[in-house]
Amino acid sequence: MKRILLPLVLIITLIACNQKPEGYVINGTLRGDVADGTQVILKKIGENNQPVAIDTVLTTGGTYTFSGKPTTPELHYIFVDKLPGYTVVVLENGEIEISAQKDSLNLAKIKGTIQNDIFSDYMEKSLAMSNRAMSIQKDLQKANIEKNDAVISALSDEMKELQEEHKDFEIDYIKANPNGLISALLIDKAIASRVVPTEDLKALYEGLSPEIKSNKVAENVLQRISFLEEKASNGQNTTVGKKAPNFSAKSPEGKEIALNDILGKVTLIDFWAAWCKPCRAENPNVLAVYKKYHKKGLNIIGVSLDKDGEQWKKAILDDKLEWNQVSNLAYFNDEIAKLYNVDAIPAAFLLDENGVIIAKNLRGDALEQKVAELLN
Repeated sequence: MKRILLPLVLIITLIACNQKPEGYVINGTLRGDVADGTQVILKKIGENNQPVAIDTVLTTGGTYTFSGKPTTPELHYIFVDKLPGYTVVVLENGEIEISAQKDSLNLAKIKGTIQNDIFSDYMEKSLAMSNRAMSIQKDLQKANIEKNDAVISALSDEMKELQEEHKDFEIDYIKANPNGLISALLIDKAIASRVVPTEDLKALYEGLSPEIKSNKVAENVLQRISFLEEKASNGQNTTVGKKAPNFSAKSPEGKEIALNDILGKVTLIDFWAAWCKPCRAENPNVLAVYKKYHKKGLNIIGVSLDKDGEQWKKAILDDKLEWNQVSNLAYFNDEIAKLYNVDAIPAAFLLDENGVIIAKNLRGDALEQKVAELLN
């Protein structure tokens, strides 16, 4: 019997060791004078992009513990009542150890799970580069006070080199850590900063592990990259010299109007909205050009990015806009705006009689001069 029992115990132990932990445990330690019963709050970012508390515990002897059900890796934030700052932690299945000085929660040491190990490694290396940048900035301030142009120039060049080095560091870090949540977060950061070409962003995303690609951060990254690709494609379709893409939408009266059906010798596509003050300020100029050149062949179609139909109709009446107007009442989610790569208004496209784009975003005197050149 004893010969059978020992291997059986060994097998059970091996199985237990190889099973993935079903849930998370955070064991936190706060150094410094922290009173027992101090609240520690675990938060995450909610739908309104504001921190939302998901759990609260009390300290005992400078320690605290959070535990919960299985979760996919996600950034969370630990706040301590009446203490400044917070600690960023990747909440994931496993046992996470956090050690922090009460007055510098942001510099906490975190270890124990794969994502937190990768995240901590990135933060340590990134912090070293940030400290270098702060040192250069301090020297720059001193050089500016002393009006030392040679030193200012040298330090400015050094700062530019460091910024480029940091960009390369983050790209290399993504490539070296395809299984890190931080890699998806860094791609998202690169999208926001617009310092990396879209095709490079797509390649970085494709290099992520399947597990990270299934994370909602990476799913959002893919959506943003797809949007950039669509935007770039639409941008190519609406350059000067290209045939303007056809579109149709409803007028204030509910009639479907298509661009191709209202083309004149010269046609202006005018993107605007009732809520857009620069658009409303430009409307009298557009109206004056229309009155002067409509009989000679100028047609205009206004594309409103309004959301409120009544405000749109009122603005048309108030500004005495006499040309065709259409809207999907979809703000910047309007399909026509996306088709024309419009992400700011006013925006305008001037077409010839064949519907080819011959100028973009002309306003005031510049618009009248170009229309006069084409129709006089």
